Amino acid sequence: MLPFDHSSTPLQADEHYMRIAIEEAREAARHDEVPVGAVIVSGNRIIARCHNLTETLTDVTAHAEMMAITAAADALGGKYLTDCTLYVTVEPCPMCAGALGWSQIGRIVYGASDPKRGFSRLCHDSITPLHPSTIVTTGILAEEAAALMTTFFRKKRKRKN
Repeated sequence: MLPFDHSSTPLQADEHYMRIAIEEAREAARHDEVPVGAVIVSGNRIIARCHNLTETLTDVTAHAEMMAITAAADALGGKYLTDCTLYVTVEPCPMCAGALGWSQIGRIVYGASDPKRGFSRLCHDSITPLHPSTIVTTGILAEEAAALMTTFFRKKRKRKN
């Protein structure tokens, strides 16, 4: 991947970091993990890059976002991620959204929506598990992120038959 030009537009920056999250999702798929990748950026610097590890660690909480929150907090030396942006290939689930809320993350950028398990399906009347000041941007490289999920689960179904 080419070095990142920090003078680029916000959309270009979002796409750049989302491509790195997609690389992480591909790595997850190579290990037969659900292909979700996450990157946390602070001050134009990646401080965490992770992917799902639920199968590898035999841990239902080892989602890409959870792993990234832990790595970012360790990198910063504190539990609050107020000046950070999370880039994640798929809309966070309610568990991850709750953890992101507690971390007070400044911004979340996700690719593909998850109408069955995503946190936004639970949000109504402006009630959300996210911190009130968290900004959410959706749809960045959504088709590519969704295609990874579709391909992964199609292969899984074929193996069962």
